[in-house]
Amino acid sequence: MQIEGRRSYGELAIFTGNANPDLALEICEYLDVPLSGISIAIYPNENIFVQLQHSVRSQDVFLIQPTCSPVNQSIMELLIILDTLKRASAGRITAVVPYFAYGRSDKKDLPRVPITARLMADIIGVAGADRFMTIDLHAGQIQGFFSIPGDELTAFHILSDHFLQMQIPNAVVVSCDLGFAKKARNFAQKLDLPMAFVEKRRTGMCAEALTVIGEVGGKNIILVDDEVDTGGSITEAARILKKHGARDIYAGFTHATFSSPAIERFLDSPITEIITTNTEPIPERDKLTNLTVLSVAPLLGEVIRHVHLGISVGELFDE
Repeated sequence: MQIEGRRSYGELAIFTGNANPDLALEICEYLDVPLSGISIAIYPNENIFVQLQHSVRSQDVFLIQPTCSPVNQSIMELLIILDTLKRASAGRITAVVPYFAYGRSDKKDLPRVPITARLMADIIGVAGADRFMTIDLHAGQIQGFFSIPGDELTAFHILSDHFLQMQIPNAVVVSCDLGFAKKARNFAQKLDLPMAFVEKRRTGMCAEALTVIGEVGGKNIILVDDEVDTGGSITEAARILKKHGARDIYAGFTHATFSSPAIERFLDSPITEIITTNTEPIPERDKLTNLTVLSVAPLLGEVIRHVHLGISVGELFDE
């Protein structure tokens, strides 16, 4: 796809750190542009050194770097590359962070705790980003933490279209917890299906599914959430749904963080199929036989094209 049309900035340039280079390559392939060269070295003292392989003066630069595992290294790479691009006189710098770490730390829900999501937003702007782009923040209000403009995209259409193609009979959409109920309702409306909820209680780092609100007996389940970290919530929800008479269970979520012991929990769960995206890289060892990974590269590529050409991003979603 050739990038043609009006532009407010110079030539398009796409860079990536080490967090998810395969996704960056897919985006470049979609846009038919080369991935820009960059050298990233980690010294014995764990300091990170970055050098661009060509000039970016006045160019419209997009840096693809989710803040996924190893989280602290990914964050520091993001910040150092942003600073490098700024000092190299890039015309505009957009931080494309498909997975935004610390998104759950978005409020003071306990005494004497930080709001780390706000800190992340601040340092991304200070490091040199003129814009940000992300996918499915844990809480929408995090957009307001940024002092720079940006776009929060969603994998909702990618996941829901996939479920429509699956044509699961006698199905019901189930939210993993009441906090995800509004987004789960969008799935139910798109798929024209009834909806149910799993009520849970979180104690410290553990989540316990308590009961089911809605009719799931004899139904096939589309269990939806935004992120799966250790897999406790979604696998516990699947078990309680089975106890309430559910048949096959299909899990769908955007971010596959898969911290230990997520894979072990999935292997021991009654979930039939897992559908997620590649906002975070999934190691080969974690690619279960019942795992389907959908690519967000066309979504990000098309939004990058719109932003670069100064075209409304909302037009992509009929907004």
